[in-house]
Amino acid sequence: MKASQPSTKSAARFSLDVEPISSDPGRLFMRDDIFLIGVSMTPFGKLLDRSVKSLVAQTVGDALSDADATIPDVGVAFYANSTQAIIDGQHSVRGQMALRSMGFQNIPIINVENACAGGATALHQAIAYLKAGLADVALAVGVEKMVDPDKRKSTAIFDGAWDVHETGAVAEALGSIGNGMPVPAGKESGVKSPFMELYASITRGHMARFGTTERQLAIVASKNHQHSTMNPLSQYQKSMSVEEVLAGPLICWPLTLPMCSPISDGASAAIVCTRSALERFSKSRALRVLASVLVSGSDRDWSDFGNHLCRNAANKAYDLAGIGPKDISVAEVHDASSFGEIIQTENLGFCELGQGGWFAERGETSLGGSIPINPSGGLESKGHPIAASGLGQIYELALHLRGIAGARQVSGSRFALAENGGGFQGVEEAVAAVTILGR
Repeated sequence: MKASQPSTKSAARFSLDVEPISSDPGRLFMRDDIFLIGVSMTPFGKLLDRSVKSLVAQTVGDALSDADATIPDVGVAFYANSTQAIIDGQHSVRGQMALRSMGFQNIPIINVENACAGGATALHQAIAYLKAGLADVALAVGVEKMVDPDKRKSTAIFDGAWDVHETGAVAEALGSIGNGMPVPAGKESGVKSPFMELYASITRGHMARFGTTERQLAIVASKNHQHSTMNPLSQYQKSMSVEEVLAGPLICWPLTLPMCSPISDGASAAIVCTRSALERFSKSRALRVLASVLVSGSDRDWSDFGNHLCRNAANKAYDLAGIGPKDISVAEVHDASSFGEIIQTENLGFCELGQGGWFAERGETSLGGSIPINPSGGLESKGHPIAASGLGQIYELALHLRGIAGARQVSGSRFALAENGGGFQGVEEAVAAVTILGR
């Protein structure tokens, strides 16, 4: 059933049944004992002249400098990567190989693979390690080299991000979601991309059920391309009009190339510490980790939107942080396609279910809107080096909370949220992470 365009009043953000923020600011501070003290990100893009080790050395060195820390300060490292086995044959102990070369020795180095949510998972594990009392300073780093002269390697990266034993059944089940929205004549074929074909089918299902339009998808992509012009680390830094997005090469209707994330190289890192360790570092730049939630999906019907894994993760994160969607100043969400931003806008409670397209069309998610989303340019423009993307989101949000994001600064940022998903299982991502930071 097609939904009519809501009024501004009817599209007010809802609370996801989360208690409102406490009137006692000390309650939030006392509940939080982990601090983000260092962040970094390399440029994202096609970096054929860079190695994994050089990207790791750059981003970890920059994160240490940002934290005013040294290698001996770090008690544990979590290293996220998904593609080295395919691209260069490093099947195991990837983190040890990358980090030893820059001086990390003797400490636990733990390798993380969680598809596109690898970076966020590394951060989640670093936080859990500190909360367990096993260290007081932890490093999380994500890195990928996805661009290769042999394009078959770059394509093979995505082959294992769903159930390889059930590919036919998975493709059939997900492909059927979009059956209610017929593909227009002349739009039946585009550039072959199995993952984007799945995204396109789910997008068509949303269009059929809620009235989301092709133009709204283009509005989201155009907004993100505009945001990326203010991000010097973004893979693409060129604005695109809505009409240019719609006219882009067809991937799988309704998704055109500018609506989809590219293949990218890059690295990002974060350093977190306990409250007691904070005394050794600069408090003025430290940010509070109010929530770090990691969930897997469940067996559900596609139309059971209330149990989407990202919505479940968001509910848990808001509860841990003691705040609700209306309190978030800025967000970075996993927009492997522009529809990804629309559905996550709904899952995170920034607008009502089914109204993500209208919400973006009114400018609510643009810089200057009620909840700026993906001021970095998002994965569509900033780039998507899989395991580095989640920590790249954390880097972006830290800039805003510190008030140093430059031309794309969201003024008065107090609370920031990152949502990062990975893989496909059933009718949704296989894994999702939601992180909330606060000044």
